[in-house]
Amino acid sequence: MAGQGTPATALLAKRKVAHRTHPYDVSPEAPNYGALVAAALGVPPERVFKSLVTEVDGVLTVAVVPVTGELDLKALAAAVGGKRAAMADRVVAERATGYVRGGISPLGQRRRLPTVLDETALRHDTVYVSAGRRGLQVELSPQDLAALTDATSAPIASA
Repeated sequence: MAGQGTPATALLAKRKVAHRTHPYDVSPEAPNYGALVAAALGVPPERVFKSLVTEVDGVLTVAVVPVTGELDLKALAAAVGGKRAAMADRVVAERATGYVRGGISPLGQRRRLPTVLDETALRHDTVYVSAGRRGLQVELSPQDLAALTDATSAPIASA
């Protein structure tokens, strides 16, 4: 299962966490990218999550939200006890995580960043997140995802 190795899949293998990888072919430039990925995987879009690198009061923070919604920056700031949140610069996000946009995984990042998982993830037996490169998702339990990223869970997505 650890084939198509990335730092994310290597971490899952090393920790012996149950997971499955799922390749897909969708251009990261496509409009409505998340919904297209869910369709390509044949899963409900509310089970597919995107990893967004943000800055909360100057601290890089990862928000993991369903592709069906948008990140609520005010809710994210409140979830980590901050005042102001904004999307991080793409170059900063890529440098901090070691991944490229469209393939940023919450797992196996170059630097472990504070992570907030939208609470809707916990409603599912498994969720899908980037496996660390474009065209590859990893399916795992939201509890394992939270444990591996030291994530807190909060309502940070808006429909």
